[in-house]
Amino acid sequence: MLRVGLTGGIGAGKSAVAARLRELGAVVIDSDVVAREVVAPGTPGLAAVAEAFGADVLRADGSLDRARLGALVFADDAYRRRLEQITHPLIAERAAQLAHGAAADAVVVQDVPLLVEKDMAGRFDVVVVVQAPRQVRLERLRERGLPEAEATARMAAQASDDDRRAVADVVIDNGGTRESLHEQVDRLWARLRKRSQG
Repeated sequence: MLRVGLTGGIGAGKSAVAARLRELGAVVIDSDVVAREVVAPGTPGLAAVAEAFGADVLRADGSLDRARLGALVFADDAYRRRLEQITHPLIAERAAQLAHGAAADAVVVQDVPLLVEKDMAGRFDVVVVVQAPRQVRLERLRERGLPEAEATARMAAQASDDDRRAVADVVIDNGGTRESLHEQVDRLWARLRKRSQG
């Protein structure tokens, strides 16, 4: 099994790269999806988050109000660390379960937004970093409905492009067209597949 860590700053386009790799045959573990699973209604993770941050972070139906929690934790480093202490071990455990279920020769791609910040590069055989110019990222985040001030705060809370490049085995430039992105990912996939098959 080849373990690939996929990362990049918010708005860089990790999801587009992950989607293409999935189409090509990779087993993709999306940390954002796993992060939602571990704080779904009725989970110990959600109970721990509510205990730490108060009932204000819950919606009327008992689910997590992600926007409210996000506004809290991205404005305060201590809050962010507290949330990470609760969720990161749960995410790691669930991701390990998902990887364990993959075939022996699979290419398992784990989309990890905070791979660099959490010093996780050593857990992967290959680290792929997706990058795009800051203005392109801000525009994408605006299109998603994220106010510029919040987008800028989230970008500032993450590792720099230089820090990401320092741990990268492969850098994918997602500042251009979808076709250009797919060409880069297709070339990467050919290399990963060859390596996974020994």
